[in-house]
Amino acid sequence: MTEDRQLSFWAWGYEDRLPDDDERRELAARIEGMLGFPERPVMEYPTLADIDMPEPRIDVPAELADFATTDRRARASHTYGKGYRDLVRGFHGDFSKAPDVVATPRDESDVEAVIEWATADGVAVVPFGGGTSVVAGIECGGDGYAGVCSLDMREMDAVLEVDEHSRSAKIQAGATGPEIQDQLREHGLQLRHYPQSYEFSTFGGWVATRAGGHFATRYTHIDDFVESVRAVTPAGNLETRRLPTSGAGPDPNRFLLGSEGAFGVITEGWTRVQPRPPHRARATMYFDDYWDAVEATRDIVQARLYPANCRLLDSNEAMLNELAFDGSHLLVLGFESTDHPVDDDLERAMALAEAHGGTCPEGPTIEDRSADSGESDNDRSDSSEGSWRDSFIEAPYMFNSLVSMGVLVDTFETAVTWEKFPDLHEALQENVVGAMEDECGAGFLSCRFTHVYEDGPAPYYTLLAPAEVGRELEQWNVIKQAASDTLMEYGATITHHHAVGRVHRDHYHEEVPDGYLDALQSMKRTLDPDGIMNPGALL
Repeated sequence: MTEDRQLSFWAWGYEDRLPDDDERRELAARIEGMLGFPERPVMEYPTLADIDMPEPRIDVPAELADFATTDRRARASHTYGKGYRDLVRGFHGDFSKAPDVVATPRDESDVEAVIEWATADGVAVVPFGGGTSVVAGIECGGDGYAGVCSLDMREMDAVLEVDEHSRSAKIQAGATGPEIQDQLREHGLQLRHYPQSYEFSTFGGWVATRAGGHFATRYTHIDDFVESVRAVTPAGNLETRRLPTSGAGPDPNRFLLGSEGAFGVITEGWTRVQPRPPHRARATMYFDDYWDAVEATRDIVQARLYPANCRLLDSNEAMLNELAFDGSHLLVLGFESTDHPVDDDLERAMALAEAHGGTCPEGPTIEDRSADSGESDNDRSDSSEGSWRDSFIEAPYMFNSLVSMGVLVDTFETAVTWEKFPDLHEALQENVVGAMEDECGAGFLSCRFTHVYEDGPAPYYTLLAPAEVGRELEQWNVIKQAASDTLMEYGATITHHHAVGRVHRDHYHEEVPDGYLDALQSMKRTLDPDGIMNPGALL
């Protein structure tokens, strides 16, 4: 892996994309005016020289010296993920949980060498992909261990093999979204899995966390693409058979999907790929009433039209993303096909939306690029759909700025049945906004559907509140607890696609049966008998 630009050691993304003081003051004024927050400070960004980081507890052994380091910047960059708690601690220079060693294996034999050393010396190993976890999936203080080694997989970034006939590709775990796209392009194929972290997250990270992508129906998670997975564990290597599907017992792929490095290190896998779809059609429907928009969304997904994009933005979400300021709720629809025009599908979806009061003032957009040889990862347009996608990718950069001006900003997502969604939504509005008002004096909550299923939506909430500098984590804990407890009370899942990590662990244990947890613990003892693999995550 080569990197010409330097990533921030504390914030999301590239260091040269951190907004300057003028841009942050402009954002602060917009937040104050739009949300009615009190005046926000614009604080100085941290520097590497100012951070608080303990000396490494262990040295790099000679057998790992070619690809491991105790470099200060490397350790800082591998301390936290990119959730609100991570950004706050990084911004204030708290790197007390920095790993002692950062190893960047070049191949599977290097991974095996790290695990062999760690097992012998009692070192915790934390697999690291793009470092974009928002649930403390890569954070490990190492209590009870000689030290912590962050195992950065990003040098293993190749597409190893492509089966064009079966439309499959064998990809190393450290390949990021753009790297996969670049290597598949010569074959006229794409993976077409677009999480918000697409620019930086890795194939192995997607598999380990069961990452959700951009598609709202059918291909919603990386699960839907994976054919087989290979992993290195302390008990030996595992590789599932590459198959389109199988009815032979419990699926071993499903065991590794979502394992979060607790059993071993995913090193590569076979995944389904596809050509770029030349036929596309999209439209944005506007609604005056939120619940009319919800019913329209349910009708569309239950009609089995399978739109690639079916995102419902409530009026707060539309305003936050500067797509509508008149109180409208927006349903963003998009269809695509590699084989045939999809304007009929869009027309039917629009008719279902119109039956619930939806309107489309911009009109639909129909594309046929079957004769176009050009490709792009994320096609843009001047429509609300294109503006939404731009906002979607850029949002994490805005989080950096908000943290630096004392704004508590976070997200949480879930999935629930259509029947239960109204009560859940109303309870979240009451409990989460109430917690923000109690802790921070004000609060703002918006909702969008990121994915929709025939039996229920996956609502994704964004919250903002004026934080008290120095008390941010205390305030966040109260608000996060209110949100998580409400999800459990109303029968929703603690996470639809952000994984479990350490943040959601207790509520995950509440969600699944006790016997299942016992089985997972037994599997961990089998594959990781010394408990060195990402201790504290998931289990």
